Amino acid sequence: MDPVTSLLGSAPLPDAATRPGDAARPGSPVLAPLQIGPITVGTPVVLAPMAGVTNRAFRTLCREAGRSAGFDPGLYVAEMVTSRALVERNVEALRIVTFGADETPRSAQVYGVDPATVGAAVKIIAGEDRADHVDLNFGCPVPKVTRKGGGAALPWKRQLFTDIVKAAVEAAEPHGVPVTVKMRKGIDDDHLTYLEAGRIAESLGAAAVALHARTAAQHYSGQAEWEAIARLKEAVRTVPVLGNGDIWSAEDALRMVEETGADGVVVGRGCQGRPWLFADLAAAFNGSDLRIRPGLREVTDTIYRHGLLMVEYFDGDEGKAMRDLRKHMAWYLKGYAVGGEKRHSLALIDTLAELRERLDALDLDAPYPGDDAEGPRGRAGSPKTPHLPYGWLDSRELSEEFEAKLREAELSVSGG
Repeated sequence: MDPVTSLLGSAPLPDAATRPGDAARPGSPVLAPLQIGPITVGTPVVLAPMAGVTNRAFRTLCREAGRSAGFDPGLYVAEMVTSRALVERNVEALRIVTFGADETPRSAQVYGVDPATVGAAVKIIAGEDRADHVDLNFGCPVPKVTRKGGGAALPWKRQLFTDIVKAAVEAAEPHGVPVTVKMRKGIDDDHLTYLEAGRIAESLGAAAVALHARTAAQHYSGQAEWEAIARLKEAVRTVPVLGNGDIWSAEDALRMVEETGADGVVVGRGCQGRPWLFADLAAAFNGSDLRIRPGLREVTDTIYRHGLLMVEYFDGDEGKAMRDLRKHMAWYLKGYAVGGEKRHSLALIDTLAELRERLDALDLDAPYPGDDAEGPRGRAGSPKTPHLPYGWLDSRELSEEFEAKLREAELSVSGG
């Protein structure tokens, strides 16, 4: 058995040094199970789709962590796939919507700007039994998408938003696959769309709506406005409302649902380099005090297993797998006493042998560093003036000129 299974697998959890008590103390669940159409998610926690991060390898680590706490682990969404790439049967797009045998329910996210193409993509996913749930991305704040009217800019054109959600729901419905919507508050504070978009999605048969409580202008900077989640919950009454933004710990998640009334949480950047966060979340939502606090040895074992899973995901291509793994190193090692030279060497790995050798050179007896390992991951950046097509904000309707530009917006980009 790989040593990391002591943390992320079927074997027992780490010893008492990594948690506040000698054992988990289950209590009453904080929320009812999350119901997404016919799918019941016992723990109302969703892994946000993140491009280049939430592939099958990382989802495996997160899901195993959730299960290791002894509770339903939640819902784990694959990387976003563009509708055009899926319809064109792009090899990488099909890889994204290929799930492990033990993944259930299988969850995919689709991004698109053309109703017909989105409908066709969802039909492929649902009709070919590639996933049990489809999420639609309307949250991407990346300039190369919003400048063409896609992502977080798209709900401003209300009829286009309506047509895309309608096409997706109608394509999935015959196959019993629920469709959900993930979005941001709007373009900026003067052009908010989330309440209207939430009501539209609900009326068209979306099974849930999730809100990243920032605007496109905020990008990932500042603080998420959780009050917006509460307002959306008041506006959308018949399907679950999920909250996203600034969940760095299980305690943050509990505080969000208490303050907003949300039916569950969506966790993105907070789990980067910390798949064991899902053990904390599963425990917290089920009334347990269990929290995972791994020492460096357990972290390095997890990194190595991540590498093994990446090689499997990329069909044995070690070079490609290690290049993809490099970006995770800073997240995994945040707060741990690892020198700059050793961190740099881990960001240059090309083989599993190099990875093992460089991990073994660290001080594996180093304990969990406390608060230094917690909190935000990566760079939040600063507010940015949204890049939009010229005249995009002049009307809520979609002109033929803008419709043509939208065709260019279907790029493989990060979700929001």
